[in-house]
Amino acid sequence: MDIDDIPEINQIEQQVTPHPWRDSQFVDSHAKHSCLSLILNGQIIGYAIYHVIVDEAEILNIAIAPDFQGKGYGRELLDELVNTVTKKAKRLFLEVRASNDTAIQLYDSVGFVEICIRANYYQTESGPEDAIMMAMEL
Repeated sequence: MDIDDIPEINQIEQQVTPHPWRDSQFVDSHAKHSCLSLILNGQIIGYAIYHVIVDEAEILNIAIAPDFQGKGYGRELLDELVNTVTKKAKRLFLEVRASNDTAIQLYDSVGFVEICIRANYYQTESGPEDAIMMAMEL
């Protein structure tokens, strides 16, 4: 991911997330964390932001543009991220909205398991929503 990609990435973020990150959060993450962009025919269709601390990695943000969801691109991006962090970490963590069944199924299918629930973690228009904390041994 290049710093110049952030406006395009933020457009995806605005479409797929009820409480999206701000441009400044992407800029900060670009400086502090590892970032991937998934590009198809010159267009950014997805991104992932993660960090590795000692031997553990965490996915901080991952998304695919709505028009490209359900076509295997999320799995492709997640597989690339897993392959990358496997060289540096023993465990990979993420949080997912409890209502995001599609993402949960994807994470289950690649080997993530639920380790705990973070009650009322996400804010929504209808009130707080739980986060499922998941982990994968690498």
